[in-house]
Amino acid sequence: MPLFLTETDVTQLLTMRETLDAVESVFKSQAAGDATNEPRRRVRAKGSVLMTMSGAVESLGMFGLKSYTVARGGARFYVSLFDAASGELLAFIEADKLGQMRTGAASGVATKYLAREDAKTVGIYGTGWQAQSQLEAVCAVRDIERVKVYSRAVENRARFCLEMSAQLNDVNLTPVETPQEAADADILITITSSREPVLLGEWLKPGAHINAAGGNSVLRCELDDKVIRRANFIAVDSIEQARIESGEFVNAVEKGMLVWERVREIRHVVNGAMKGRKSDDDITIFKSLGIAIEDVAAAAVIYRKAKEQNAGREI
Repeated sequence: MPLFLTETDVTQLLTMRETLDAVESVFKSQAAGDATNEPRRRVRAKGSVLMTMSGAVESLGMFGLKSYTVARGGARFYVSLFDAASGELLAFIEADKLGQMRTGAASGVATKYLAREDAKTVGIYGTGWQAQSQLEAVCAVRDIERVKVYSRAVENRARFCLEMSAQLNDVNLTPVETPQEAADADILITITSSREPVLLGEWLKPGAHINAAGGNSVLRCELDDKVIRRANFIAVDSIEQARIESGEFVNAVEKGMLVWERVREIRHVVNGAMKGRKSDDDITIFKSLGIAIEDVAAAAVIYRKAKEQNAGREI
């Protein structure tokens, strides 16, 4: 019988280290032709949106479907995990925390392969729910010493620094008054819902790596055109999805500042087929849209641990 796993179950079962390993592994599987991903689809009714995305991972023997709604009452996330051989439903999982963790882990994996090895500083734009796992994942793959935190609300900057300081004991977190102050860092994270750029290319120092993880709509742009022009290497989790969801890249292509042939999928860097960073001065970008095989990989970890620990309840 399938397991029903709540947000509380997921929080107790899933660690960032396990999620990083699962996402890195599934990128390698995808590069080997062992994983299939279908981009996000949207349908609308009565002012609300239903989004669905699916993926299969042959080596795990599983496929899954993530469905979520965004309405005036908020967002609700669910993952259905299936056995690929029998088609049996293995688990139905509340997936807000799962999504937070796998989104952070994707940026962590990209940072592992694209950021300078000696990166010590981070500038983060955005202090919401998703920002927490972004920073946690980056700190798990690099020896980060200092983080500058920017958001428009002073109280949000202070809260985020307080909360994450308790979680990241050896990291110094400092709120900053302007977005430019956060830009003088080795690794930059944008995790906002902004429709206008929050990070400008003129602020970047040589060698910076950028994780742009906030926008999955052509109406949103966290990076300005100069960031795109200055980048030596640009990666995404899915080019197919980026063509319909990455506002930064779609706009740059329309202006003739970028061609899609310059954009690579991170899986090819992770599996060693392609080198991302070629010098310490290269500026690299990872645009994270969030793809279904990441959800399947994380859900598989949760399901395995739930079975081992007799967590969740049968339905």
